Amino acid sequence: MFFDVIVPYLIYILLGIGVFFNVLAGVGLLRFPDVYTRLHAGTKCTTFGSIFICGSVMLLGLKMWWFGDTDGSVLLIHTLGVLVAILLTNPTGAHAIARAAHRSGVEPIGTVINSLKNKTVRKTVIEKTEVKE
Repeated sequence: MFFDVIVPYLIYILLGIGVFFNVLAGVGLLRFPDVYTRLHAGTKCTTFGSIFICGSVMLLGLKMWWFGDTDGSVLLIHTLGVLVAILLTNPTGAHAIARAAHRSGVEPIGTVINSLKNKTVRKTVIEKTEVKE
């Protein structure tokens, strides 16, 4: 009874929440003024939305498996792998983009206190050694 009645509603609720957060990420990318706030909106909202969408797909796979379809377990395992990949790569990519923007001199718009403004960026220097014959 649980998988027949309640699970389809849970799947739709999770899908709705996930789509809502992904739409919010798109609006944030269009509306926010600089690269840092756009990264914040894009990364946080899409990660959160993807968690809910993957949760609904995993719940669907669990329901399929419960009723004897072996493809449900494959769907569940693949979706879990996708979720782990999203959770690892979204924050890492956003950090790399924000660090590159900061190092290239992009200033945040409208900041009151910028504690990183006077910090020097460490540069890699390759020293050439002279070879005497």
